Amino acid sequence: MSAAVAAAAPARERTGVLSACGIVAGPIYVLVAAIQVLTREGFDLTRHPVSVLSNGDAGWIQIANFLVTGALTLAFAAGLARAGEGRWAPRLIALYGLGVVGAGLFAADPMDGFPIGADTTITWHGLAHLAVGGIGFLGLVAACLVLARAHAAAGRRGWAVYSAVTGVVFLAAFLGIASGARVPGLNLAFAAAVVAGWTWLSLTAARLHRTR
Repeated sequence: MSAAVAAAAPARERTGVLSACGIVAGPIYVLVAAIQVLTREGFDLTRHPVSVLSNGDAGWIQIANFLVTGALTLAFAAGLARAGEGRWAPRLIALYGLGVVGAGLFAADPMDGFPIGADTTITWHGLAHLAVGGIGFLGLVAACLVLARAHAAAGRRGWAVYSAVTGVVFLAAFLGIASGARVPGLNLAFAAAVVAGWTWLSLTAARLHRTR
């Protein structure tokens, strides 16, 4: 028995490291984005999505933010798979991670006067940004709903409700912003939904880290 426990220890340790990647991904993304929102001249969160921070001389910061947190999310998805947390949840979270990485590889187009003096343009990489980002967001929504069902089946009612609400709220905000509707407060609502999504991801990773 002791030999089996000793042999399993490295595997548990690797799973712990991967789940820790998921814990820090959300705080890193939100903190780096928030600092830029507060310091980048001309940026207005009521009009501009965080993605447009990838433009301008300091655009590399948000690009790096996408790439790093996307890679951390992919690592967490691998941890979920190693921990045996179902078949679809790890795949869907990996899809979200790929979407975040893709958002960094394909920069969003300038819009609504940001960066200052830039014209609103439509480019192939801007369209690719929207496509990969949208696919990633849908992956996150589906992961929330899949894990909500798993939590419910395991009797974890609080986690089930939290996951389901996060998925539904994120989906509603995403559909609203994707519609292109000029509704006051919609951009802020979407930003809040993104924060909620990252928070859910980090808390889900923390739960895995604690239980494993």
